[in-house]
Amino acid sequence: MTLPPNQDRKDEAVNIHSIDWDAIEWTPVRQGVERKAFSGAGATVALHRLHPGHEPKPHSHVNEQIVYILAGTVDFHIGDEVVRLSAGGLAVVPPNVMHHAEVVGDEPVLNLDVFTPARPEYA
Repeated sequence: MTLPPNQDRKDEAVNIHSIDWDAIEWTPVRQGVERKAFSGAGATVALHRLHPGHEPKPHSHVNEQIVYILAGTVDFHIGDEVVRLSAGGLAVVPPNVMHHAEVVGDEPVLNLDVFTPARPEYA
């Protein structure tokens, strides 16, 4: 009998890759922007903290990026569009599309990003 993927693989060794966000130091990216990141074989999860007044840096990359705002409010520029996201808001940035974020208000923004394929330069 053939088992479906990921079902009852007790005879195989599993190498679990895990972290505790609280145990990871924030890595400065530039003035007003900090990052923590975690990668698997196919995706990277990055937690960004954006402070009010940070310098926006429009950029693009080959990765699809899913943006999830955990706290604060941000105007997220994706191509020629701008979407305002607050806690609970999500957006998708397609590969190779210019984008950047600008903090709205006086509260820092916590932004959880999922990148695929993985970004080994992050973690």
